[in-house]
Amino acid sequence: MNSFAVFLRGINVGGINIKMADLKAALKAHPFTDVKTLLASGNVVLRSELDAAGVKNEFEECLREAFGYDAWVVVLTAERVAELVEACPYPADDKTTHSYITLASDAAMLDELFDAGTALGAPGQGGVEQVRLGPEASAWLAPAGGTLDSPFSKLSAKARYKASTTTRNLRTLIKVKDAAEALQKEE
Repeated sequence: MNSFAVFLRGINVGGINIKMADLKAALKAHPFTDVKTLLASGNVVLRSELDAAGVKNEFEECLREAFGYDAWVVVLTAERVAELVEACPYPADDKTTHSYITLASDAAMLDELFDAGTALGAPGQGGVEQVRLGPEASAWLAPAGGTLDSPFSKLSAKARYKASTTTRNLRTLIKVKDAAEALQKEE
């Protein structure tokens, strides 16, 4: 049985409100076990006999049926989440910046987003400091207190990227990593 982290896009913002208890209840009818939700921003760890693509398909189907919205998720193995957290060169806790990791289910869309972020210019001049962590993830920095106003945040929020990317604060990814590792130890 494999352990996975599932990252939901755009819940509990913009009118799509899902209680984590309701999400767990809906997932019981699908081939998942040991489902744990983390925070209210759509982070789930679970086990399944399915591969990552199968988990993605089942999870999105569940969200669409149970909550009636066009749902998208990014699914990573527990091991891959740990690798991405380890590879992030930015600090988890810093008073002047916030570290983010954008996750993608479509590497081409992440390539496009990364290139568009580079085209914004140098950090401090409209651009963003970013580094590619792998085909499914890039890390970037935003000024503390200015994340939503940052040009890159506005760019990544565009509808074009909605179906294939989602962004998490590095501190959140560390919590997901820890929960996924705990799930693996229970095996």
